[in-house]
Amino acid sequence: MKTALVTGGTGGIGQAICRKLADNGYCVIINYLHAEEKARRLADDINGKAVKFDVSDVDSVNNVLSDIIGSDGKIDLLVNNAGISEIDLFTTIPREKSDSIININLGGTLNCSRAVLPYMIRRKTGCIVNISSMWGQVGASCEVDYSASKAGIIGFTKALAKEVAPSGIRVNCVSPGFIMTEMNSRFTDEELDGIKEEIPLGFFGTPEHVADAVAFLSSESAEYITGQVLAVNGGMVI
Repeated sequence: MKTALVTGGTGGIGQAICRKLADNGYCVIINYLHAEEKARRLADDINGKAVKFDVSDVDSVNNVLSDIIGSDGKIDLLVNNAGISEIDLFTTIPREKSDSIININLGGTLNCSRAVLPYMIRRKTGCIVNISSMWGQVGASCEVDYSASKAGIIGFTKALAKEVAPSGIRVNCVSPGFIMTEMNSRFTDEELDGIKEEIPLGFFGTPEHVADAVAFLSSESAEYITGQVLAVNGGMVI
């Protein structure tokens, strides 16, 4: 059985990815930091394993993943999904919040990838799927730090894909658009109606749409695809 590690596995998109991968036969390791009860419940539902660590803390990532993999273990698929966002002006966002966005979204992606790659390279096989955002492709006013972190993930994906392809490892990226999750509860009904009007397909995406994209990029059907960005946004950004 193949093993997948999904960071930020307790959020709306993270849970959908974990469930989809479990349905596809993966043993899923669910990373969490704060939502322990939710992680344990999900692990029970999909017969997976919940593991706590902070993706922005290099030592924590290295220690936990070293314990998980050990000498005989393996991670066949890494899904770098953990992330946070904040709506604020670039000139007024607290520095602590700005640092957290970069350290978790981009830094966490680098930390986890760097930790699992030696094992994948040694086995000459593996797959990494990073979760970016359409704002990483085009930028969003009042989400400058978030956009920068997600744009960095796209650049990281393309560069790493070239570097590890000779070792049989594929690296791709999913770039979600406006996905209906708890994170978007901050918007009013009027604001949501306005956003929906900007989506050519005329409806909001779901976490399952993103999970389907991750499942495809990690499958044998995508064995000749690497370094790519798969946009899941209803045509909002083309």
